[in-house]
Amino acid sequence: MRTAPTRPPAQMRKPVASPIAGLPQVALVQWTESIGLTLVNRDLTSMQLRTPGGQILTYCVLQMFPFTSEGKRMGIIVRDESTAEITFYMKGADAVMSTIVQYNDWLEEECGNMAREGLRTLVVAKRALTEEQYQDFESRYMQAKLSVHDRALKVAAVVESLEREMQLLCLTGVEDRLQADVRPTLEMLRNAGIKIWMLTGDKLETATCIAKSSHLVSRAQDIHVFRPVASRGEAHLELNAFRRKHDCALVISGDSLEVCLRYYEHELVELACQCPAVVCCRCSPTQKAHIVKLLQQHTRKRTCAIGDGGNDVSMIQAADCGIGIEGKEGKAASLAADFSITQFKHIGRLLMVHGRSSYKRSAALGQFVMHRGLIISTMQAVFSSVCYFASVPLYQGFLMVGYATIYTMFPVFSLVLDQDVKPDMAMLYPELYKDLTKGRSLSFKTFLVWVLISIYQGGILMYGALVLFESEFVHVVAISFTALILTELLMVALTIRTWHWLMVVAEFLSLGCYVASLAFLNEYFGLCGLAAPTVLPHTQDTVSMASAPPAGQLPAQWCQPLAGTVAWRRVTGAFPWAHSVVPLALPALPSPARGRDASRELT
Repeated sequence: MRTAPTRPPAQMRKPVASPIAGLPQVALVQWTESIGLTLVNRDLTSMQLRTPGGQILTYCVLQMFPFTSEGKRMGIIVRDESTAEITFYMKGADAVMSTIVQYNDWLEEECGNMAREGLRTLVVAKRALTEEQYQDFESRYMQAKLSVHDRALKVAAVVESLEREMQLLCLTGVEDRLQADVRPTLEMLRNAGIKIWMLTGDKLETATCIAKSSHLVSRAQDIHVFRPVASRGEAHLELNAFRRKHDCALVISGDSLEVCLRYYEHELVELACQCPAVVCCRCSPTQKAHIVKLLQQHTRKRTCAIGDGGNDVSMIQAADCGIGIEGKEGKAASLAADFSITQFKHIGRLLMVHGRSSYKRSAALGQFVMHRGLIISTMQAVFSSVCYFASVPLYQGFLMVGYATIYTMFPVFSLVLDQDVKPDMAMLYPELYKDLTKGRSLSFKTFLVWVLISIYQGGILMYGALVLFESEFVHVVAISFTALILTELLMVALTIRTWHWLMVVAEFLSLGCYVASLAFLNEYFGLCGLAAPTVLPHTQDTVSMASAPPAGQLPAQWCQPLAGTVAWRRVTGAFPWAHSVVPLALPALPSPARGRDASRELT
């Protein structure tokens, strides 16, 4: 940390490194302690300081004005208990404080020097108040706080009445050190095809220095600094100048950005998206969130916002994915984010390993859930079409429940453990993540492919069971359902790239549950109570429905189109739930060509 007093001799600029990066207040307190002025106690109403001589100074806190992103400054009014002097102290950004403090000829130059070294600058000033001045301010301040209409504006106006001709105390520069492995992490993200924008509230020089030190912008890369603009004509000229440059990083301030977005929103976003890196400095929290929404609207791509402070909360909440870094600046960002990490370097593993695996696994799981439901629906559709679309289910009761749960659930959901490459390989080759942007794992094409696979497999299973096992017609339910379960288990096994022991357990557990269920669900499979088959020369017999339920229309109608030699008892053996039908010897059954009207002629 550096401090510049009102008389800036070189010997008084003593650098002290801050062990807590990103906390200027703590850095200042630690620096004052290193020179002998120690903060002893601090609460909401008072504070105590120890001087180098050991004397204790006690101050009473009269008013506090917290920091706001719009004002970019904060203040406090204290009373010295020993002398009864009232003093108003304020610190803030140099751009704001330069208009508040008394005129000087070195503040702007020193701010630029510190900013070019990558230091975060703060200007500290004070103003002595008499008892009458403070009493007048307090009455106006309390009255403004009690206002019903425009309370915030009135309070700000009263506070601004004190911010005039303040005495400049010092200029501080705090080094916000980069965390470990920031440079390789940014390089990894770039190799993965991720565009990186830096949104910060620092000065232009500080933001540029940080971008270079973090290798967001390489040393040899051209940088186009967007000049300050205030009108539409200036913005138009600057955009034309920027358009003539190629493959250069863009550095733009929040004020210029706001003017350009007001008149040339589409042009600016289009040009900025072509840059390898973009640095937006002097941005307020509202502007950060606005930039994120603009990228979502104009690029139609997913955005990820990463922040570690309270000023980043709005940006994190506006992005499709928010990542909060929990550190010394508090937990506001991590609590508002979708994911919370402790260091910036963990972003690489979060995206390259966990993000990529999550996308791959979610795609496979979604496709198999769809396949599992569509294949059995296709078998039911084929069965119904063969049976003149009679309203009779192919599988009853526990078979449908078991198929959706214990028979196929464990293998399908075990796909969340699958991984195509090892985590170390995913970190070593971030180009693998770039392949996800093409949408090959989950797209309309893959959806249609899985739909066709489900329809094909369901049709083959049902028609194959009916045609190949015509002589075993009474076992058509057991045969087709067994083929369905084995097909689903085999499809999961062929899709897995890296076997996990839980996947093996899930496969054998599901298969074992199905084999065990054959013993006590034989009524649903038609494995017991079957009568001897009776072969007829032609199915010219008819049946009469005793109670005429819809399910009773099936057996008599579908014997003829399928085989022509299957007796009624074999049909009831294959579908035990059709026992409510009473077969009687009646005149000839209508031909299949008469279609759905055949059921109306049954008596």
